[in-house]
Amino acid sequence: MTRIDTPEGTAVAPDDKTLRILSTSDVAGIDITLTDVVSVVEQAYRTLADGRSDNPRKLTVKPEDGHSVAYAMLGRDGVRGVVAIKTSYKYGLHEDRDKQHYYTTLTLYDDETGLPVAMLDCGRVGALRTPAVSALLARELAAPDSRSALVIGTGTQGRLALPFLLTTLPDLERLMLFGTHPDGIRAVREQLHAYFPDRELEIVTDLRAAAADADVVLATAGPGTPASVEAEWLKPSALSVLIGYGIAPSTLHTADRVIATSEAQMRVTGTDMAGADGELRAVHAEFPEVLAGRAEGRTDPGQRIFAYNSGLVVTDIALGHRFAQLALAQGLGTAVPLWT
Repeated sequence: MTRIDTPEGTAVAPDDKTLRILSTSDVAGIDITLTDVVSVVEQAYRTLADGRSDNPRKLTVKPEDGHSVAYAMLGRDGVRGVVAIKTSYKYGLHEDRDKQHYYTTLTLYDDETGLPVAMLDCGRVGALRTPAVSALLARELAAPDSRSALVIGTGTQGRLALPFLLTTLPDLERLMLFGTHPDGIRAVREQLHAYFPDRELEIVTDLRAAAADADVVLATAGPGTPASVEAEWLKPSALSVLIGYGIAPSTLHTADRVIATSEAQMRVTGTDMAGADGELRAVHAEFPEVLAGRAEGRTDPGQRIFAYNSGLVVTDIALGHRFAQLALAQGLGTAVPLWT
């Protein structure tokens, strides 16, 4: 049996002939704080920067007509002693969002005992991991005394962006949102009030004016967004973070410094930010190295910084393992005799 020590006690994982499956509802029922999520993600980055984890480049499969896309990402967390593979598959890319199908799973193995830990739906892991990374980027790269933030987009990544930002930058005063979907705007407001009931959300319609007042801009929108913030709209000291869509290539190409969670992934998934010559700007530093203190992020309070937030599987592994710890301690999930 695999034994996992957690703050809640010691949990027992399946033996070598069973695999514990954590469904969407199992994962949804696990309580975890925003601070816990940020801490786990930060540790994953620091471990990678220390050379104790492995994060190979993802594999991608996409048919010629582009109706679907699939990814496979293998990695190892050296501190947690876990090897895992994450798979993501989206079908119906040419359809409206409500007609698309998306499935993502994470399978974890204990690299000290050689036994499986769990397989879980990875949707909530990704929904938490990405805004946590943005919040860490803001903590490390935003100008000193930043007081205002603008979130563009109200989808999965936009809905928790502000609660995570307030977790790492509690002195933020003005919280702005630009969105075009009433249900999404309502969801963003509900999430903010769930975590920070005393904070108010300002819905903005003049994107240029909002961007001019924002110290931090998070672009989380989908590809169909009408938003496209230009560099000239931003404060001289602004931090702009690209997660999805919503800011123009000029924000990258005129930035004083460019930071990426992974330069290799930025060059694969960030091609829409290429300049007129078809090229992307060179990255000044990768974020894991910034966190570890081996590379500089912001070097001057007045710098305008562009940050590219692309997912690294080591963060999924660390957070997924944390969920598995909590689930196993609570007896959640179903043990499946997969190898009998």
